[in-house]
Amino acid sequence: MQTTTITPRWLDAEQQVIWRAFLSGTNRVFTELDAELRRFGLDLGEYEILVNLSESPDHELRMSELADRVRQSRSRLTHTVGRMEAKGILVRNACPSDGRGVNARLTEHGYALLVEAAPYHVESVRRALVDVVDPADFEALGRAMVAVVDAPAAE
Repeated sequence: MQTTTITPRWLDAEQQVIWRAFLSGTNRVFTELDAELRRFGLDLGEYEILVNLSESPDHELRMSELADRVRQSRSRLTHTVGRMEAKGILVRNACPSDGRGVNARLTEHGYALLVEAAPYHVESVRRALVDVVDPADFEALGRAMVAVVDAPAAE
């Protein structure tokens, strides 16, 4: 194994405070969102899968495409989808256009669960973040996160 030596570009004091606030803040938001969804037997990762399937034609997506859309590795997604399938909120089936692929499809029960949970989830998003932050700061946060998402991936 070859190691590369880099010269660290340490964060200054203000950057360190902002970075730690980001870590604490995102942890708090995700913790609150997960807590709200637990009453529906869901976690935030499962909810994100339900939303993506609900927004897709026939409430169905190829697993590889679903993995690209959600905050989960492919192996974690496979585990999460298996758990959701056992709950009856989605099913997996062979991709008709490619026998090697697998699709995930939202069941009627899964869609009904999403419809029931969505108003509570949106309210928890407002309570945990949107209503807490000044509107100008919220817009700045959006711009910052778009920049992060659009940045080239580190190799």
